[in-house]
Amino acid sequence: MSELLDPEYVKLQHLLSPRALTGETMVLNMGPQHPSTHGVLRLVVELDDEILVSLVPDIGYLHTGVEKNMEDKTFLKALVMTDRLDYLNPLGNNLTYCLAVEKLVGIDVPSRAQVLRVLLAELTRINSHLVWLGTHAGDLAAQSPLFYTFTEREAILDIYEMISGQRMMTSYFRPGGVWRDVPAGFEEAVRGFITQLPARLDEFEGILTHNPIWLERTRHIGVIDGETALAWGLTGPVLRGSGVAYDVRKAMPYSGYEQYEFDVPLGQNGDVYDRYLVRLQEFRQSIRIIEQALGRLRPGPVMTDDRKVAPPPRSELGTSMEAVIHHFKLWTEGFSAPKGEVYVATESPRGELGCFLAGNGGPKPHRVYWRTPSFVNVQVLPLLCKGRFVADVVGIIGSVDIVLGDTDR
Repeated sequence: MSELLDPEYVKLQHLLSPRALTGETMVLNMGPQHPSTHGVLRLVVELDDEILVSLVPDIGYLHTGVEKNMEDKTFLKALVMTDRLDYLNPLGNNLTYCLAVEKLVGIDVPSRAQVLRVLLAELTRINSHLVWLGTHAGDLAAQSPLFYTFTEREAILDIYEMISGQRMMTSYFRPGGVWRDVPAGFEEAVRGFITQLPARLDEFEGILTHNPIWLERTRHIGVIDGETALAWGLTGPVLRGSGVAYDVRKAMPYSGYEQYEFDVPLGQNGDVYDRYLVRLQEFRQSIRIIEQALGRLRPGPVMTDDRKVAPPPRSELGTSMEAVIHHFKLWTEGFSAPKGEVYVATESPRGELGCFLAGNGGPKPHRVYWRTPSFVNVQVLPLLCKGRFVADVVGIIGSVDIVLGDTDR
């Protein structure tokens, strides 16, 4: 009883049941440690024996001040901060920010760069879902998929390294296009990966989909219906697992997604199992999009020819003093954006990722704000977990697929 008078508990008491203050139920910390809560997420859980009476997510342990850091940098230099938001969706974060800058400044992107962006964004979705599948399965005591999925993920990281020199934080997309064209061997590497992946997905499904233990740990657990999911502002596979067909790529197409044929997988029951099935189908839809993108790749420029935002070609630097001056000023001072505000949304592996960007006529963003899906989706954990066994909590967290860098910003 004495510890319940601690200021921390007093602060949270309105979120717990009255029974917690009498000692009738037990209040415990779950996390913050990664194996338990998929990152530095702290959960204050109130238990009646092994049943959850209430649950309070406590975030903020990973806060990095990304938005304010971006406001202190030029539009181009701020790009590197986006890789660190959702560290499983670095290229997707790059893309969202670049689209916002391009909308604010008025920049056209060459068609080859648009196709490369779509292709790499879908590779990044597969990368993220592979990490989700391996860790989610590990949460529920299926250890083998973790090793199998990370083996497949290595091929994607090799492709990242091929195009940018980095395996995770690539900063490859830039306002106006991409950093440079992809090297020789890129298309063969991508084709090789998407050719072998379907057979690997079949193996993963063979291990889990009809496994009686997996079914017992996932079906009819963490249930939320479509209407309630919409009321809570959920997006991504969590919302689609409840039967709501909302995908930003379809609802508000960007980067030419309206030209690609793909389906939006849906669940029926809104439970942990349906969210698992939706993401498994999303693997295959991403492969479809990548195959179409490979067919659309045509030779051409990968960066805008607008010299206000694009540096001059290196071939000009040895013959033109004006090109040298422009190159120097662009990289030291940056380009200016007009006064105005824009908002751009994309479909990240976790749901709607939006970037609000304001310009004031200078070379730095006046205001940057991110609408991150994990921040919104994590709030529903108390609803999904209430009345469940404490052993179900980790499975439910895994089915929501939160990333704490995406949550805390």
